[in-house]
Amino acid sequence: MRIRPLDRAIELAELAKGGVAPRPPVGAVVVLDGEIVGEGATAPRPGQHAETIALDHAGDRAKGATLYCTLEPHAFQGAAPPCTDAIIRAGITRIVSPLEDPNPRVSGNGFRQLKSAGIEVVRESSEEQLRSAELLIDGFAHYLKTRRPLVTLKMATSLDGKIATRTGDSQWITNAASRARVHEMRRQADAVITGIGTVLADDPRLSARNVDGHATGRPFLRVVVDSTGRMQPYVALLREPGEVLWVVGDDVDVRTGNLTDSVTILKSSLINGRVDLAVVIGELGTRGLHNVMIEAGGELAGAFVQSGFVDKVAAFIAPKIIGDRSAPGPIAGPQPGIASIGDALALEQVTHTVIDGDILVEGYVHQDRM
Repeated sequence: MRIRPLDRAIELAELAKGGVAPRPPVGAVVVLDGEIVGEGATAPRPGQHAETIALDHAGDRAKGATLYCTLEPHAFQGAAPPCTDAIIRAGITRIVSPLEDPNPRVSGNGFRQLKSAGIEVVRESSEEQLRSAELLIDGFAHYLKTRRPLVTLKMATSLDGKIATRTGDSQWITNAASRARVHEMRRQADAVITGIGTVLADDPRLSARNVDGHATGRPFLRVVVDSTGRMQPYVALLREPGEVLWVVGDDVDVRTGNLTDSVTILKSSLINGRVDLAVVIGELGTRGLHNVMIEAGGELAGAFVQSGFVDKVAAFIAPKIIGDRSAPGPIAGPQPGIASIGDALALEQVTHTVIDGDILVEGYVHQDRM
């Protein structure tokens, strides 16, 4: 069965996600006489946008063709020339694109320019395609509104809500398919955040790896929240490619000399002896990052929830029961906790996915809590 062109464009955009911020991930496919003659995905700056890559790939065969793209082509001079100009020059006669760009500098202008040039603009798609296109840019849209990244808290628990046994054994609560899904989530993240407790206890690499075990080179940024500067040069994540942002208290004397050239130090003010998470999120926003994932123990996860910086939750639940009151849970908030269920963190747009017996529950934090 041949893949539909818009589905192929979505696939291409998904491959770009996590590697192109502050640009949104976009996929584009050029079709002539029922045949795909060109395709492309957003390249990191200063590279080209998806549409121009696909048009270059198609060459002369773009004339009279249809362009499928996951997001409205941009229509202003930025780091790259307007894609609308390239589409018009190439002789495209029809464009299929389900989603208007939320960037106010575009926001319908791209479609209007193409229509003015006599190009047919088709916004139709299946509900599944539209939802996939929206998910591709949820971080981008969130960043445009808030100037900070969309923060996803990832958890993996037993059926009774434990992340490890009382001895700290946690490998593996979830199954291999769920862990592969986590690696894909890391690949599509601009950054992964963890705490020094997790680094010292589990020594994670926090890299995204393919099914063959090879690193993809993403995420490009891993963030270690370490209020007192305890990270050591032998930890595994320092041997992986990509920058490590080491966040320490502003009164901590640390240097990168005995670590690696890939480490950048960010000093933060302290609140009750702990790094101010607003400083962390502010730095990631300044860098123009769109999608950030938290993979941390209960203390840091709870601090992010309490601070109001969690926008989305991805909870993997394994059909196992640990059954020990001393076994840790995924969230350890400050005491006392909430007194009313009405004050609990509520999710909306919730989905459930069964992954070889595990269940992945995903949802966005209710807007009233953001």
